[in-house]
Amino acid sequence: MRVAVTGSSGLIGSRLVTALRSDGHEVLRLVRRTPRTADEHRWDPQHRRIDPALLADVDAVVNLAGTPIRPRPFTAGYERQLRSSRLDSTVTVSEALAAAAAADPGRRRVLLSASAVGYYGDTGDRPVKEDAPPGSDFLARMCAEWESATRAAEDAGVRVVRLRTGLVIGRDAMLMRILGLVFRAGLGGRMGSGRQYWPWISLDDEVGAIRFLLTADVSGPVNLTGPAPVTNAEFARRLAAAVHRPAVLPVPGPVLSLALGEFGRSSVLAGQRAVPAVLERAGFRWTHPDLDDAFRAALQRG
Repeated sequence: MRVAVTGSSGLIGSRLVTALRSDGHEVLRLVRRTPRTADEHRWDPQHRRIDPALLADVDAVVNLAGTPIRPRPFTAGYERQLRSSRLDSTVTVSEALAAAAAADPGRRRVLLSASAVGYYGDTGDRPVKEDAPPGSDFLARMCAEWESATRAAEDAGVRVVRLRTGLVIGRDAMLMRILGLVFRAGLGGRMGSGRQYWPWISLDDEVGAIRFLLTADVSGPVNLTGPAPVTNAEFARRLAAAVHRPAVLPVPGPVLSLALGEFGRSSVLAGQRAVPAVLERAGFRWTHPDLDDAFRAALQRG
């Protein structure tokens, strides 16, 4: 397959590009800067511009572009940046794929477009499958808009998969960089009540699921999570065990809310017991189905 990837310099994208090439696919990397290598091609998602010919002979696009969500307060300017970086890139790719499909309707194409389990908002302890409704906080509203931005491609007959990713556990993942330092220092513990569910997935399985979905007979939303989400308290306990430290210093919820604002409330103190019903039904097999296995892989020294 000929596969175009946006966000190819990020944690998931960089690992995905390497894996796709190992699988024998030809990969085009869509970049916003001046191209440095033959596989890089310039596009301008901010102004929704892309060379119409660029996707004409592409079989698949994996759209991972978007400003990373960091542990910081959600100011109005930061919210605009998060939202526009996702919507602009997705609309640009979706419309370009729709134009390519109109010019060559006989070619089968697929768009795998990033989203997140934040789509559901705070769902408490009930299991959440892909048919659950969206939440109402900022992240949930943004994810709903993000997914709707694929509409042009879907209307043109492109198979569209919306990748609702959970917390990615990998050696270079922001989550593990931050929590790894805290827990190794013996300063870790549950956050808030600890009862909120944290749906996790190993980096290997995130990339593996994307590769699987390139050719699987699947469309619509897909929860990219491990088969067994855990509470924050359980997550903290098992991470502490993985680094051989105690987990005895909980962080009170009001402190997180005060320090991080909406990010703390919607991304740390809230949670989703999101389960990968579509992946399981399609026959995907996880490399790290157990959280302890995912931690071991992420904490290995390079």
